[in-house]
Amino acid sequence: MRLVLEGVGKNVGAETWLKPMSLDLRSGAVTVLLGATQAGKTSLMRLMAGLDAPTSGRVLVDGQDVTGVPVRKRDVSMVYQQFINYPSMTVARNIASPMRLRKQTGVDARVRELATKLHIEPFLDRLPAELSGGQQQRVALARALAKQAPLMLLDEPLVNLDYKLREELREELSQLFASEGSTVVYATTEPAEALLLGGYTAVLDQGELLQYGPTVDVFHRPSSLRVARAFSDPPMNLLTADVTAQGLRLRGGPDFAFAFPADRLDRPGAPVTLGLRASALRVVPRAGDVSVPGRLELAEISGSDTYVHVATQVGELVMQLTGVHYFELGATLTVYFSPAQAYLFDAAGELCVAPQRAGGH
Repeated sequence: MRLVLEGVGKNVGAETWLKPMSLDLRSGAVTVLLGATQAGKTSLMRLMAGLDAPTSGRVLVDGQDVTGVPVRKRDVSMVYQQFINYPSMTVARNIASPMRLRKQTGVDARVRELATKLHIEPFLDRLPAELSGGQQQRVALARALAKQAPLMLLDEPLVNLDYKLREELREELSQLFASEGSTVVYATTEPAEALLLGGYTAVLDQGELLQYGPTVDVFHRPSSLRVARAFSDPPMNLLTADVTAQGLRLRGGPDFAFAFPADRLDRPGAPVTLGLRASALRVVPRAGDVSVPGRLELAEISGSDTYVHVATQVGELVMQLTGVHYFELGATLTVYFSPAQAYLFDAAGELCVAPQRAGGH
């Protein structure tokens, strides 16, 4: 299915929920809607599904205008934050229900196939109430996949699960989506989910579409500060700087050489914002690094990474160090970074310079 939104917007009373936006979703691919709570993800999904009609613009499915066509007349499957299963049906009957409504053949084999993929095969004869929250969400996902609708909408389906279950299902879903062939729209607040699912990402903020494109491209080349903030976890370090004849001067910090594009930011005194991903900061210097002295405020070990918060004269910096590291609170610590790994945004917040090869996720 090719789903195209042409200038769709949504007003509710005097409030603008979605500013007019256009999207051309790639058939058979995953499109992630990434943004904070109330960014407009659910409102946009409701327009895609036909649950709501847009105030302006058109919704096209395979070239046919379906604007205002209700959801019951569209071939769509949906999974919500709160998983919904039929309480009086076994897991097997829950998964089979959309196939039986369509009078499909090979139902039992398909049920077992999906149950195996989602690791719920041992529970096929149980009722949903006898399962854990994670298992019930897997049942809801299996039922949505069983429908084999050309468009599948998932509205933060993992948000209510614990960390371990989310990690397991994230990896499984990216493989499932690739094998099922539906056009998938997946809403999330978490950049890590967008990166893991791949495909394409649309970044939303306050009802506005900020950027849309291949996920890796949007991550490595955020078009603005607003996109960089939305697509960074931990948040990108943003430092105020001024253009100098030789390069840049951090407010309250050092001067250093910086390569500008020939047509941008060559005027000394121009204010800019320097962006550094947490993974681009180091405690061990390399040739050509800029050094910023500071004091360690907090070190958090999370999984296989250590997040280090350092107070400096240019502002608080957050580093993401691979591996487990131990630091003494209050200790003096120098942070190093390479100008080649820095992003640069102009006074209007638009991207001017991106690293040739951005640092790790």
